[in-house]
Amino acid sequence: MQQLVKPKLSFWQIWHMSFGFFGIQFGFALQNTNTSRIFATLGADIDSLSILWLAAPITGLLVQPVIGYFSDNTWHARWGRRRPYFFVGSVLASMAMFLMPNSSMLWMAVFVLWMMDASINISMEPFRAFVGDKLNAEQQTVGFAMQTFFIGCGGVIASLLPTIFTDYLGVSNVPVNGAIPDTVRYSFYVGGAVYFLSVLWTVLLSNEDAPVDMDAFLAERAANKGFANTLKEILGGFLKMPKTMVQLAVVQFFTWVALFSMWVYTTPSIAQGVFHSADAQSAGYQEAGNWVGIMFAMYGGVSAIAAFLLPKLALMTSRKTVHLICLAIGGLSLISIFAITTKEMLLLPMVGVGIAWASVLTMPYAILAGALPANRMGYYMGLFNFFVVIPQIVAGVVLGAILKHYFANQSVKILMLGGACMVLAGALTLFVKDDADVVSTAP
Repeated sequence: MQQLVKPKLSFWQIWHMSFGFFGIQFGFALQNTNTSRIFATLGADIDSLSILWLAAPITGLLVQPVIGYFSDNTWHARWGRRRPYFFVGSVLASMAMFLMPNSSMLWMAVFVLWMMDASINISMEPFRAFVGDKLNAEQQTVGFAMQTFFIGCGGVIASLLPTIFTDYLGVSNVPVNGAIPDTVRYSFYVGGAVYFLSVLWTVLLSNEDAPVDMDAFLAERAANKGFANTLKEILGGFLKMPKTMVQLAVVQFFTWVALFSMWVYTTPSIAQGVFHSADAQSAGYQEAGNWVGIMFAMYGGVSAIAAFLLPKLALMTSRKTVHLICLAIGGLSLISIFAITTKEMLLLPMVGVGIAWASVLTMPYAILAGALPANRMGYYMGLFNFFVVIPQIVAGVVLGAILKHYFANQSVKILMLGGACMVLAGALTLFVKDDADVVSTAP
């Protein structure tokens, strides 16, 4: 199939095609910041939190490669290849965000988490492929950095919403009769609206290029029709993964064990260690939940700033070097939480986590995009998500037992374990082959 020569896009074209990630991260940030709090409020024990969270990574494991495969084989004269998936995912995710804080029982919250995560993944995966579709190799790092900028901005605002409702709008932050606090409910309502409108911005203000050889595209799509062929194509990709993708998979494993640990256990850790409350129905625990939102807003804000610095640093050194340094900073920052006893000081390690988060969302995808065939970009980006969700599934299965049997339910020690995993991921980056390094060192 012929390859399209991709023109250099303007700043605003890259802005428009990335803006939808503002809403996507709005949804993810509300999920990551408040899910443990919601589960605990509805009666979940601390050592069961990681198991209850499994709905999210398992959903991603199933959804992303399938959506990637189908988006590769989609073309509509008006809506293009990726944008139909952006739109449908945004509608479903917005509905789930209105349902999540109205869960009255634990099983309902787990079910809605599954629905919400599936819907967010339908939108998110094609966004990663969209950069590979639209941008030439020179601009791909900038494209992923722009996505990271919007991820940071969306994460900041979404994470702060419960505190804004409490401190500035006088909304109650205390559970009544075991229900989710109004601050959390209203935050999810705002998030649902922002999600839909942000993705709609990208759908309406971006365009997509038709396949250069439409006859070849249609012939390939026809050959891939049928459930058996579809399943064969999806599963067969594992045996054809580029070497760079395999190497990045190992880095991703330890990175996402660390991130999953942070998202699940920061709230109970801060509630226990700083706010001195393990009772999810207490005002102190809910106050800790709000403060975790501020902490997560800090790392989101730092990542938004760092997103524009990382490409420049990568040009001066290499993408691998930048990723190694960022992950090491983030891992050591997570470990340091163990020694902090005041809530204000907890913001300091979030600076380091934000630097790592910016790199996690930029460098692996930029490295990977250069190693993938253009006509399978969506599928391989979806397949790459296996190495985001599998470590979370492993962590979800084992962390509760580790917490109970080895850490005496001191959840901050899980954060330390996560930090050590992130430092290890940084070291493993040295073994990744980046084609950009080969090009830059060629005579």
